Amino acid sequence: MPRFALAIPAWAWLLVFFVAPVAMVVWFSFGYKPGIFGTHANDVLSFDRYLEALSPTFFQTFTNTLWIGIAGTAICLVVGLPVAYWMAVKAPPSRRGLLLALVMVPFWTNFLVRTIGWQVILAPEGWLSTALQSVGIIGGPLDLLYTRGAVLLGVVYNYLPLMILPLFVAFDRVGDPLREASKDLGAGKARTFVRITLPLARPGVIAGVLLVFIPLMGDYITATVLGGAKGNMVGQLVASQFQTAQNWALGSAMAVLLILVIMLTVAIGGLLVWLVTLPFRLQNRLVLGEPEPAASVAPRSQEVAA
Repeated sequence: MPRFALAIPAWAWLLVFFVAPVAMVVWFSFGYKPGIFGTHANDVLSFDRYLEALSPTFFQTFTNTLWIGIAGTAICLVVGLPVAYWMAVKAPPSRRGLLLALVMVPFWTNFLVRTIGWQVILAPEGWLSTALQSVGIIGGPLDLLYTRGAVLLGVVYNYLPLMILPLFVAFDRVGDPLREASKDLGAGKARTFVRITLPLARPGVIAGVLLVFIPLMGDYITATVLGGAKGNMVGQLVASQFQTAQNWALGSAMAVLLILVIMLTVAIGGLLVWLVTLPFRLQNRLVLGEPEPAASVAPRSQEVAA
């Protein structure tokens, strides 16, 4: 059999469970809702559903989703980077397995149950509000639930392990010999981290950012439980159009626009990172000089012999 036959199961899986559903959603997005009891029809194709999805009514939700996605991913990176570095470099090797298990503990509980737990914690009459009032930090009930801040807190909690795990693997693969060599050559701890460890761990940083940003942008459970009207996200709109309004055409258009927003944001972010790191890469580039002619090498060897 040809060598590509080993990849046939994976390609078949992607074709049936990814390409076909996405193509169906794209096809539905060009249709319309035929009456009260119909879900979709494609006998007349148009871009009207896209214009409707980009109307001021829904555009604010797209903006809010993008803000939460970028801010949540940035917070996960800022929090997860030192934690993963400590686990991979500073923590004793005998305890790293336990630390990884502790990072994975939230995944042992259902996603919805974890989010509802934060709803109980952030409630105005919850124990956190009572404790903050008792010590005088706040003068009234905690007014954080059903806001954009609550959604941001919830997504950071839910997706932080997805940032820590690839960062841990990346830092662990760098290894101690390279860091020790950098210190032997006179570099301090900060310079070793910036010039050696972090560049070599860049694949883990990229993987962590993508693993957090992409599912976070489509999350609707956290926004539904913690956000209310102030923390709406596009995922909520897509789910409501399919399940409640039964307008599959408009929901499909919103889903396609969300996919395009994610792809565009990732592309712009990658371009910005490439432009920001370009001076450092040019500075670290090794330029080899021109080799000396053979005629000039012989006299030098004779001088050394003499």
